[in-house]
Amino acid sequence: MSLNLQEKQAVVAEVSAQVAKAQTIVLSEYRGIAVADITQLRANARKSGVYFHVLKNSLARRAVDGTPFASLAEKMVGPLVYSISADPIAAAKVVFDFAKTNDKLVIKAGAMSGSMMSAEQVAELAAIPSRDELIARLMATMNATTSKFVRTLAAIRDKNQAATAA
Repeated sequence: MSLNLQEKQAVVAEVSAQVAKAQTIVLSEYRGIAVADITQLRANARKSGVYFHVLKNSLARRAVDGTPFASLAEKMVGPLVYSISADPIAAAKVVFDFAKTNDKLVIKAGAMSGSMMSAEQVAELAAIPSRDELIARLMATMNATTSKFVRTLAAIRDKNQAATAA
């Protein structure tokens, strides 16, 4: 089904808005993936705040034209799905995690803040813990340190009370 000019302009405007707030874009080839699997991937992307869309490459090229992601235009060939996220790691993580269980999804390229990434670099990016995971680790460390400090103070208090009682 072909889009008319107004529909194409609307798609380019929508994708341009996503690209404007994006830190990462990942391009993946989806040839041969079952509809149920793609639906599951879309749900995972939505949960992670990733804009996940199958686009005509010519429209995607127009959307990235004049942005830090313009260098991706040369990689926009074949049936691609575009994963765009404001979180620097989310798009790579969603696509890479799905690709581990479904070999028909092939990561082609990516870009982060204007720097091109190969498929291997996208995999490395996906291995980095997310912002939420890092904050959770920091909070756990701080909590453990604080509780140890409180226990130490309580032991000193108890020791001083025992010394004054004797």
